[in-house]
Amino acid sequence: MIKATIIADSVSAHTGQRITTFELEYHRFIHSELMTHRQFSRNAASSRAIPIDKMIEQVQTNPAIPVHWGLNQSGMQAKDEQADIDACNEAWCNARDSAIHHAYQLKNLGLHKQIVNRVLEPFQMMKTLVTATNFDNFFNLRCHKDAQPEIKELADKMYQAMQESEPNELRAGEWHTPYVNHSRHGIDDTLEYYIWDNDENIRYLTTEEAIKISCSCAAQVSYRKNDTSIEKALAIYDKLVNSEPVHASAFEHCATPIDIESTSDGITHFTIDDVPCSGNFTNWVQYRQLIPNYDCKGYSPKGFDKTTTRMATLSIPHDNC
Repeated sequence: MIKATIIADSVSAHTGQRITTFELEYHRFIHSELMTHRQFSRNAASSRAIPIDKMIEQVQTNPAIPVHWGLNQSGMQAKDEQADIDACNEAWCNARDSAIHHAYQLKNLGLHKQIVNRVLEPFQMMKTLVTATNFDNFFNLRCHKDAQPEIKELADKMYQAMQESEPNELRAGEWHTPYVNHSRHGIDDTLEYYIWDNDENIRYLTTEEAIKISCSCAAQVSYRKNDTSIEKALAIYDKLVNSEPVHASAFEHCATPIDIESTSDGITHFTIDDVPCSGNFTNWVQYRQLIPNYDCKGYSPKGFDKTTTRMATLSIPHDNC
């Protein structure tokens, strides 16, 4: 079942620019279409991280099945649908069962999940976290009748969710933090961040803790159910930021409004209309842009000597299959 759930929804008090974070569930075979939208920050469930048996269980209990059985015709769109839906479902599920059978064969050969899980991907429903300040072009393309039916259904649900959601107003220095709640208290209208612990008790957080927990949860989308505990979050955050290289994609979902009346760290460029941007966000500073070494500017493989090394030609036999 295709799902589009808003995890966090905020609007800048300075510019009126909205930023929205979705947790999406959709067919793995449309993931490449979602990836073409460069204004999106994304973290997605990884076939290299999900255990083989868990992946098999997923495609058995919640398989990705086409939402429209379009008949073959010229062009990219299939308008008319096959009348015998049951036969289509049966054939598709037989293919799924065959993939599971061959996945077990590969597993029994001792192969890693990054290989075995690939044969299951056509039948996988995957989870992806998406954050963006601009969705209009995505909706314009993917809510269109000519879009693939599965991504059209996803886009329609995302659009509907945004129409029904009321974003929270944030000021510069206040943070959009997916998976971490916030509310205002006191006569000075101070923003407070909090989570619910394992005993269902409220736990108030510092701004730094809120950001780290949010980044941790974004990273965990790729392989596990979210653990919002401070201890686990700090461990995951430190692993991400101190790794070599830095794994910075999970830092793209937190953001703070840009105050156009003052200079903000993290602004990376301006549009032709002089609108400030930070990475792929408009009018919001993306947390990733504040992380040291978040981006490699001069890659050189260790031990590589360009004066003596020649490009190798790899010859692959064609009779392996």
